[in-house]
Amino acid sequence: MYANTGYLDGTDIDREELDRPLVVVSCGNYRLRTMPFLNTTRPQGRRDYQLMYVASGNVYYMLGKEERTATAGSLILFRPGYPQNYTYYRREQTEVYWVHFSGREAEEIIGEVFDQGGAVQVTAAGRSAEYPYLYLQMIRELQVQNPYFEELNNIHLREILLLAKRYQSEAAGADRRMKREVDAAVRYFNENYSEPVSIASYAKAQNMSTCWFIRIFRQYTGMPPLQYLTKIRIAKAASLLESTDYNVGEIGAIVGYENPLYFSRIFKKQTGYSPVEYRKKRSEDTITFGDTP
Repeated sequence: MYANTGYLDGTDIDREELDRPLVVVSCGNYRLRTMPFLNTTRPQGRRDYQLMYVASGNVYYMLGKEERTATAGSLILFRPGYPQNYTYYRREQTEVYWVHFSGREAEEIIGEVFDQGGAVQVTAAGRSAEYPYLYLQMIRELQVQNPYFEELNNIHLREILLLAKRYQSEAAGADRRMKREVDAAVRYFNENYSEPVSIASYAKAQNMSTCWFIRIFRQYTGMPPLQYLTKIRIAKAASLLESTDYNVGEIGAIVGYENPLYFSRIFKKQTGYSPVEYRKKRSEDTITFGDTP
């Protein structure tokens, strides 16, 4: 196993430091070379915090009796006093960076990224070379221990947490943007269902790739945009069949289908009835829209 480590007191002794705001106790980088796997089990946990960054591969950790997975780009927080049990495998080329720290302000500092309480918490932090760089800086400071190394390591640890906080903020911003894009598309489809609508053309007009638009639309609505548009059209057609005397061809044209035969096929596929059957059965109050025979 490749290991690059640094320790405040020369040995890996866990410690609780409450007389200082923050102190980095130890830091390291592990990567398996010959061992098939590495399991770490601490039934009583440690007295300090551990913050692990998964640079590649996966880390499998136990939360109670349940095994969970932290993928590459994740930060794993192990709080003091809780059992620790985690494993990673050489076949997955897993590489991890870890730091143990303590201090009376430690919980407040990590609270900007992690929720309060909980034995083990995982958050997405993004795959970035900045995280390994900062861990390696802390390892070097612990190994050499030049003047002010402790203060510098506190800064490096805070930088790691700030990078994760930035990633979370940017991810939340991306989520808000996707929600706005989907809301706009829903409004557009509901207002323009009677017109020819090209999903590719709509996405292009909004400066989005077609694949990306379809993916986020499905994510927020549970269906691709064309299916959503079809449901709007068929619902409108059903309403017209119930409330007007327009013939099938006229209703198809009103909701965006110029070809009556194609409209009839789509309508039957969605409802289980042809437009003529639907109108007849609705007039007899024998079905509810959406039922299938």
